[in-house]
Amino acid sequence: MAYDLSSLSVLVIEDNTWMKKLLRDVLDGFGITRVRTAAEGLEALEKVREFDPDIVIVDWQMEPTDGVEFTRMVRRGESGVNAYVPIIMLTGHTERERVATARDAGVTEFLAKPVTAQSLFSRIAAIIERPRAFVRAPDFVGPDRRRRANPSFDGQDRRGDEDTIDI
Repeated sequence: MAYDLSSLSVLVIEDNTWMKKLLRDVLDGFGITRVRTAAEGLEALEKVREFDPDIVIVDWQMEPTDGVEFTRMVRRGESGVNAYVPIIMLTGHTERERVATARDAGVTEFLAKPVTAQSLFSRIAAIIERPRAFVRAPDFVGPDRRRRANPSFDGQDRRGDEDTIDI
């Protein structure tokens, strides 16, 4: 499917200069020219406040504040940032535990390195085509972790309607 992405604004949080340039070039190829960058999570939190991006792309492994902690800070709405902004997590480590940790921190989409234009576009398209309700619970804030309904599920739903927020 073709989209006009030219009105989107994106914050890229990546400490590797070459990866940051690659992501900017790919986004530019999609028509996204409103791109800001940061090298780590605390700097990025300030940029989110100033820039209010439509999408955040964040690397996992950065110092001193990594992508998972940045995601948690955003989802908690620290310092007045938009807690509902879609976050795409980038990482070269795709072990099941890492994916679950990112999901549980509130990441919207997960993207393994090496990144291709097609894989990045598919994550952006997923955010557009299949937005997920947000859940605000005592131990979790973020997009609903359940990707699909289980048609054979016959039990009581553990989450009530009051815990989900359509965005």
